[in-house]
Amino acid sequence: MSTTKINNRRYLGNKYKLLPFITEVISAECGNFNTFADIFAGTGAVSSAYTDKILYTNDILYSNYLCHLTWFSDEAFDISKIEKYIEYFNSELPYEDNYMTENFSDTYFSRKNCSKIGFIRENIENEFKSGKINTRERAMLITSLLYGIDKIANTCGHYDAYRKGVEFPESFTMCVPEPNKNLKHNHCYNEDTNELVKNISADVVYIDPPYNSRQYCDAYHLIENIARWEKPEVFGVAKKMDRTALKSKYCTRSAPSAFKDLIDNLNAKYIVVSYNNMANKGNDRSNARISDTQILDTLKTKGKVKTYSEQFKAFTTGKSEHLDNEERLFVCKCN
Repeated sequence: MSTTKINNRRYLGNKYKLLPFITEVISAECGNFNTFADIFAGTGAVSSAYTDKILYTNDILYSNYLCHLTWFSDEAFDISKIEKYIEYFNSELPYEDNYMTENFSDTYFSRKNCSKIGFIRENIENEFKSGKINTRERAMLITSLLYGIDKIANTCGHYDAYRKGVEFPESFTMCVPEPNKNLKHNHCYNEDTNELVKNISADVVYIDPPYNSRQYCDAYHLIENIARWEKPEVFGVAKKMDRTALKSKYCTRSAPSAFKDLIDNLNAKYIVVSYNNMANKGNDRSNARISDTQILDTLKTKGKVKTYSEQFKAFTTGKSEHLDNEERLFVCKCN
């Protein structure tokens, strides 16, 4: 049966290709440490490099939180059970009308695949409520579903819009997630980051907030909808749900004050901030919400700061004309 790993997903700002740069800097500056907090974890790519540590992961999107449970939770799971469910979900399932067909047919997916997605997601929830699968097994099955539909979605990797007049794939395949073995006692959260840091501490805290005005809940509303499975009303051409509670302050003009509040409340030996160099290079939506000066001035209130940079080509919501994109790491050794 086909398997999948953590990096097998398209995601804005994904740091997987930058891991050699990030881990090299952290190793050089932070030395040996026991606990690592990834508090804007996204897909969990950076955390995946530190599975030998005690991890703290967090993301405001529930879909990402389920992925973190899949890859990093230490709750026991039955892999043979997971395989049997996925084998069944990959079979020819009966067609039915459901929440997905009623709202998303022939948009991001065909009507047939919408039927299958809705059937699978409802089945997972029913199996969990009846006690047949535990919290991590539920997360693994939902993650497998999300990774599977990401491969066939009629998008460019995000869900701000879908293409019209395309030929839809006949079906999709779910794969068995392969988490790391021998994980330590990790902690996965689905909270507002600024509130979470008041209650946790770690040797190294890695901060990778949104850079510009493009909200992640707008780009991944459908993935989030399927993950939560609350079946809300959707509206507009893009079929988005109400995302008010998922909006990030780091995508607004209040980002600098939110960042200051975050740093003020952090309890860490080292703070590592990842931020790009798009301060004033694109249109207003693309421009960074926090300036280098604001980052440096804020971090200097906690300790001594060093800066590193690496050129890269980012995965964005559109075509980028900027060839000098740089990811910067601001490393603060706290007093």
